[in-house]
Amino acid sequence: MVAELQAPGARGAEWCTQDGYAYRFDWGPNGLRTLAPLADVVVIVDVLRFTTAVCAAIESDCTVFPYRWADDGAEAYAAERTAQLAGRREHGGLSLSPTDLLALDAPTRVVLPSPNGSALAFAARDHGATHVLAGCVRNATATARLARRLAGRDGVIALIAAGERWHGTTGPIRPAVEDLLGAGAVLASLDPCAAVAAPCCSPEAAAARAAFIGARPLLHDAIARSGSGRELISWGCDDDVLAAAAYDVTDRAARLVDDAFVRA
Repeated sequence: MVAELQAPGARGAEWCTQDGYAYRFDWGPNGLRTLAPLADVVVIVDVLRFTTAVCAAIESDCTVFPYRWADDGAEAYAAERTAQLAGRREHGGLSLSPTDLLALDAPTRVVLPSPNGSALAFAARDHGATHVLAGCVRNATATARLARRLAGRDGVIALIAAGERWHGTTGPIRPAVEDLLGAGAVLASLDPCAAVAAPCCSPEAAAARAAFIGARPLLHDAIARSGSGRELISWGCDDDVLAAAAYDVTDRAARLVDDAFVRA
């Protein structure tokens, strides 16, 4: 009905800022563009696999440089930072695989290209974010704890779910259930008491939180049976799905400092 009362294209982002709530949630580049200027802390969530890969790398004492995608400039970008450029897992070497990053036996400087989560992290500062964190299921409570500390008592924390892309890397955003659940896991730690979820969480954030609480008893199954999970499993990456669904297994949070994610 609202759309019928307005001219096409007239609906503005001012109705989507979730004003008045401490904890907010939205999707992809447009959500980032809308919420980042209003938030003290932005948490990027890309469970399969960018932010889980960042978390795994931080668990291995690595430094992670996000990069929008593996274009012609990626190798030079990595060389300038004395870092290794992650490629495809099937080619061997470093990749977005959290399992492989967890197995590293020495601290490494890594450039992780990704068209979704990495691109959002790369762009967050451009949209006004003061503090940018990489959140996932593995580090949900650690991320929430750091976000609260950085935001302060009256600060605003925005969760941005990366989602996936229809038709490769350039299509529109496809909301991805694993990112909804990852954001919900952080939100459940931000606001652990259901009685106070309503005043702290926007309706959007409360919905993500409720989705995680509902899925938590069978979290691995929910992620593995999602579209993204089924795709990764078809590639033989069921170990990455298992790593991504491991809830609160680390107390390390990942914070973007200058152009790299480091252990906070």
